[in-house]
Amino acid sequence: MTRSPRLFIVGLGDLGLHVLGLLLRRSARLEVVVGARDLELTQRRVRLQQLIALQHDRWHRVDVVPVDLSDVAATAETLARHEPDVVFTAASRQSWRIITALPRDVFDELDRAQFGPWLPMHLWPVHQLMKAVAASGLPRVKTVNAAFPDACHPVLATAGLAPTTGVGNVANIVPALRCAAAHALGASDPLETQVMLYAQHFFTHGVPRTGRSDGAPYRLRVMHRREDVTERLDAEELFGLVATRFKRQGGRPGQQLTAGSALRVLDALLEDGRRVLHAPGPGGLPGGWAVYVDRRGVTPLVPEGLSREELVEVNEGGQRLDGIERIDDDGTVHFAAPNMAIMKRMIGWDVACLHLDEMGEAAVELGKRYRAFARSQGIV
Repeated sequence: MTRSPRLFIVGLGDLGLHVLGLLLRRSARLEVVVGARDLELTQRRVRLQQLIALQHDRWHRVDVVPVDLSDVAATAETLARHEPDVVFTAASRQSWRIITALPRDVFDELDRAQFGPWLPMHLWPVHQLMKAVAASGLPRVKTVNAAFPDACHPVLATAGLAPTTGVGNVANIVPALRCAAAHALGASDPLETQVMLYAQHFFTHGVPRTGRSDGAPYRLRVMHRREDVTERLDAEELFGLVATRFKRQGGRPGQQLTAGSALRVLDALLEDGRRVLHAPGPGGLPGGWAVYVDRRGVTPLVPEGLSREELVEVNEGGQRLDGIERIDDDGTVHFAAPNMAIMKRMIGWDVACLHLDEMGEAAVELGKRYRAFARSQGIV
């Protein structure tokens, strides 16, 4: 009998825990290994999810092992010993939701810097992990990253270290868009409506909040009962519906939507069968894409009438609005001046460009600057 598919998880915070809980309630065979620094706390978190799953008469083996991403050689040895089929990481130096604890007016002002200037916080952990994967000698392992894949993956691609795919972001807005399209068409069942969306994090972060694209480039196709109905719909009207009639809860609870996206991608990578999904950063591409996913990996889906080059340009346009002007072929990231000006004025962080290998030190310094700023705002 062949062994069950094996998944290795790194980063068991809020999102990772949601993903683990969903996985453990599935009926398909699965072995899970969780890598962590705090083994005792992680074991208790894992045990809770196992006991919840057992209430549903589901049980999967979960091993907890020590992993410190700063030690690439040790992480590589651990991966080689456990031979996972898929590695999933939700590790980050600073969660995106940390700044939401600021006073509302202060948060709103800092949030105008967008996500790009925070890149070092998310890039360093996945860079360390991908170096370990490369050193592990596991040529067929698939890698899935949840930390800002829209931008992290094209940077990692310059070093040949791009993960297989990301999760969340573009995938998170698709369900509401399906509902909005069904409503606009007068259809009662959103399951009969499918969309293909190509857009970077700036777009998928902003539309659910404002109901507008705000000049962010995107490409959208809408199908109803296999008929292309894109021309019959007003895209901006759909975006308005996403932010009103189909507005969802955000913040920490909203991470359940990202966990759902991760589950769909992981299921497709671990099981037989091909699925059409949405994912950011597939194979190191910038921004969000419709993709094919199966055990062999992830392949971008390019609709008739569009080209891969056009979709890359669309996502790079969103990337600039998100605060990253460009990514050079040597792994140097140039930050957009207007976005960085906000970071400089508010927290004293002013960096015009950083190379991939400089992201670790930059993350440490950026973290210090932000914590000092948060204390000045009464956040301990």
